[in-house]
Amino acid sequence: MVQSLWDSSRAHELESALDELVYRSNLIGADRRVCNWGGGNTSSKATVQDFRGRDVEVLYVKGSGSDLATMQAEHFTGLRLEDIRPLLERDEMSDEEMVGYLAHCMVDAKHPRASIETLLHAFLPFKHVDHTHPDAIISLCCADNGKELAKEIFGDRFVWVPYIRPGFQLSKMIAEGVRANPNAELVLMEKHGLVTWGDTSEACYAQTIRIITEAERFIEARVDEAKVFGGEKHAPLSAEARRSLAAQVMPIIRGAVSDQKKMILTFDDEADVLQFVGGHASPVLSQVGAACPDHLVHTKVVPLFVDWTPNAEDAAGLIAKLSEGIETYIEQYKAYFERNRNDGDVMFEPAPRVILIPGIGMINTGKSWANAQVSGALYHRAIAVMRGATALGRFVSLSENESYNVEYWPLELYKLTLAPPEAEFSRKVAFITGGAGGIGSAAAKRLVSEGAHVVLADLNLEGAEKVAADINGKFGENRAIAVKVDVTSEEMVTAAMAASALAYGGVDILVNNAGLATSSPFDETSLQEWNLNMNVLGTGYFLAAREAFKLMKAQGIGGSMVFIGSKNSVYAGKNASAYSAAKALEAHLARCIAAEGGAHGIRVNTVLPDAVLQGSAIWNSSWRNERAAAYGIEPEELEDYYRKRTTLLVNVYPDDIAEGIAFFASSRAEKTTGCMLTVDGGVPAAFTR
Repeated sequence: MVQSLWDSSRAHELESALDELVYRSNLIGADRRVCNWGGGNTSSKATVQDFRGRDVEVLYVKGSGSDLATMQAEHFTGLRLEDIRPLLERDEMSDEEMVGYLAHCMVDAKHPRASIETLLHAFLPFKHVDHTHPDAIISLCCADNGKELAKEIFGDRFVWVPYIRPGFQLSKMIAEGVRANPNAELVLMEKHGLVTWGDTSEACYAQTIRIITEAERFIEARVDEAKVFGGEKHAPLSAEARRSLAAQVMPIIRGAVSDQKKMILTFDDEADVLQFVGGHASPVLSQVGAACPDHLVHTKVVPLFVDWTPNAEDAAGLIAKLSEGIETYIEQYKAYFERNRNDGDVMFEPAPRVILIPGIGMINTGKSWANAQVSGALYHRAIAVMRGATALGRFVSLSENESYNVEYWPLELYKLTLAPPEAEFSRKVAFITGGAGGIGSAAAKRLVSEGAHVVLADLNLEGAEKVAADINGKFGENRAIAVKVDVTSEEMVTAAMAASALAYGGVDILVNNAGLATSSPFDETSLQEWNLNMNVLGTGYFLAAREAFKLMKAQGIGGSMVFIGSKNSVYAGKNASAYSAAKALEAHLARCIAAEGGAHGIRVNTVLPDAVLQGSAIWNSSWRNERAAAYGIEPEELEDYYRKRTTLLVNVYPDDIAEGIAFFASSRAEKTTGCMLTVDGGVPAAFTR
């Protein structure tokens, strides 16, 4: 059941009506059972002084493109009510005219564009108004007998408004309905949501929670768990089997849904999802339509429901069903677009945003992890609505044309334009071995700064987790994950690649960077030392590249590998035969993979650094002392020694190597493969010949 989160002591600390509105809005958005991500809107009316010092009655309302859970004062728009109220006397007003009119009513041109539902708040004669999308209320509003049941719950306290798209006409209908019913305490918007109000922010919030609770109790009293979604047809597979199968099929899905633009995937096997995908009625129920208009831009009208009987050993059968299902879905979406398109409409990616698999769960797609999470979060809400609506009667949704006109509604699409433009590595996943080290962490931050999601693979899990936490704190939730990997272990490398597939859907960029270094005269080089270098720098690079190659082939959308070699890849380093030989192996292995990868759009290139001391675990080990001894100098003199031997008289830092990695991984190098790039300040002995 939804609970009140209001904290009176916290509320008393707030200084203005706008501060209270922010607090109330955040509480509403904090519980997604009350309001969808990005949906709903709240308002307060207050008297403020304008730029001339005059008292002006202002409506503060949620601006377009923000989310109630996280919005702050700057995300609200202030509008002069004396300019808006006369609109109630008009008979009609187009969306475009309304938006233009409201722009003239703003008290501050720097405020965001007003919500399309601004007039709903302005026309109601109440100081505080909430418009939300509670699961329980939408269950009622999406039941074929919802209006009749509402009378059982609320008596004559509600106003029922038939579905029309938000805008002037809906706002006027609501205002007139409330005016005509002196007992009205709420408005139920068919197939849409709830409107409540109050004399204070606290009273308004309390009324919102109270009304939702009444509906919840009514619905729960009618739910028969044994019959939810028609009863169980398919039991969930074990958690281990679900994750294993998801990791195997997600790269296939990613390739199939990335025909126009690459997509990031997420996996979800929460209990409500597993119950829904296993239901007898769910294949049909899922195709009725969206549970709320606000879902459409992120979930499309319907999900792809895969016709597959759960079997932990049937990965091949599932892949076949998925491939067929996605292909059919894309063709059907294109036909839906053509049937309903308006002049000037440009089709979105036609692939599904929500994929439901019996026994396994839900896979969501989006331009980023966060975007895919939104589609998943909204489908959780859809599942809750269908659960409630089918307990009350028959679940109903918008017509196809109504759905299309919401999905491709210019005023809804405007919200998408508020997102920043996509960067070079947007929609791409980078897997970085040695991700906790100086070069690995610098590469991760460089790629993430231009939109990538990264998997930091390192034997030093704690260090990789710290780098991931730093990245996520700066760039957003789950832009980076850390996995523990010993690159000499086939099992651990395979598991790490599966973790990447499960986290994001696959891999686009491999940065083969894990390393170590030893130094000794050739005749004193032990077999143990030789094997150590070959295992980490040879076998380790081979295993990471091979598993990444498999994922990239499965996706079928190309990829880029960047090997971090060394000056010693092309130069015989003194007292470093094992290290130099292994580094030469890396460079040639990269060329061999490039030769095979071209047919699959997989590019492989190598960066050759020299003496990157900063942030390096290698240079903080015995290697520093060993190299200093080889050159007959003190360890603290190494950095200056390396600088002076370069033609440019510079030291090389991790960020310099990260730039080389970013270049090879980027579209700027899309026709370059099998190449070596020196980033060493210019060491003549290492010039390639």
